[in-house]
Amino acid sequence: MIHRVPMLAPLGKGIFLVASPALRDPNFRQTVVLLCEHGPEGALGVVVNRPTAVHIAEALPQVPVLEGQKHVLFAGGPVQTNQIMLLYRLNQVPENSHHIFDGVCLGGDLAVLERILTSSKGSEAFRAYLGYSGWGPGQLEREMETGSWITLPADPEIVFEKEPAMIWPDILASLGEPFRHYADMPFDPSLN
Repeated sequence: MIHRVPMLAPLGKGIFLVASPALRDPNFRQTVVLLCEHGPEGALGVVVNRPTAVHIAEALPQVPVLEGQKHVLFAGGPVQTNQIMLLYRLNQVPENSHHIFDGVCLGGDLAVLERILTSSKGSEAFRAYLGYSGWGPGQLEREMETGSWITLPADPEIVFEKEPAMIWPDILASLGEPFRHYADMPFDPSLN
């Protein structure tokens, strides 16, 4: 029996949507989504724990600084999977970016990407996502009512540093009973 967990953080940008163990939608099963925007028009986020086998240099061959880089693209979600979105963790957020939380922002500025790849500032990082996760007006709220998601404040270290396969189970384990035993569910790589 699945126990419903109350929202631990209100819906809004800068929170994690953690798929409940009962969520069976193959687009979101065992995922953690960073919510980047939420409002009356709907919500937008990126799945932070589904790396692909595609290197970013393959997807953006016109960007010379990416040549030879081992950074992979992440599957951001089922919407516009032909579009690449860049998520940055920066010491100083540029004005032309969409700030999400704690120095984390969405933006497409390739100059920022080049600076991260060529500088020695260890705290700055990026992730590239193919597509995104989107919800129409009221859709995410309805999913919350059915117990599909658990909400937690987002953590930049989880987004940029944690082994992606461990994000979902480690978050569930941190929630204690009755979720701890779901943390031992094998991560299904076929979802990647």
